[in-house]
Amino acid sequence: MKNSKLGKIYRQSWSNRLVHWGVAVSIFSLIISGFGQMPMYKRYNIVKLPGAEWLGDYSITLVMHYLGAISLIFFVFYHMFVHFFKKEFDAIPKRGDVKESGKIIKAMITKGEEPPSDKYLAEQRLAYIAIGITVLALVITGLIKIAKNVAFIHIPHSAIFLSTTIHNAATMILIFLIISHLAAFIIKANRKLLPGMMTGYVDEEYVKHRHSKWYKQINEKNSHKST
Repeated sequence: MKNSKLGKIYRQSWSNRLVHWGVAVSIFSLIISGFGQMPMYKRYNIVKLPGAEWLGDYSITLVMHYLGAISLIFFVFYHMFVHFFKKEFDAIPKRGDVKESGKIIKAMITKGEEPPSDKYLAEQRLAYIAIGITVLALVITGLIKIAKNVAFIHIPHSAIFLSTTIHNAATMILIFLIISHLAAFIIKANRKLLPGMMTGYVDEEYVKHRHSKWYKQINEKNSHKST
């Protein structure tokens, strides 16, 4: 909602920012430690770089991986609980998002006019669900990989092989999605969103121009409150 900060609109709550950065740190630690479990750092002599010796220590990367997994699971379920409880589904894809994404990308390339958007652009909603499904796949398969080490739990070898394959594939897909997410900010129009994940606020003129549907909703809510 629009608030007392002149020329600013509150876009990301402290809860959203907490989840965003919590998930980011968790995933980063999981990727670093996961490659250490393979072990790629010894294979490619990365451990010989100054300060990188610990990457070749299996016990360290194992603990790091478990801590990253615990952290990721916490933030994922916290995020799901909060949004279901508050009934906030702005980031969930809508019908026609693929077609609308094409229009937005075309407009950015040709410097044409983008179609009016809600709080999140169509491609942002698609990216959200893609990352969400990939992360859930990692969590589920990761839990299966942990369960196979528990003495009283028997998991068929075929299930372990399948979960490991999915886990590794999901890791590579997630890395690609993260790179794509970061690359999106190469586009100047997207950079106005960065302060939202830092302070929670974004520029009002940006919202008015690029998220006109959401801006209209905000003004309507404010007018109802003032009457």
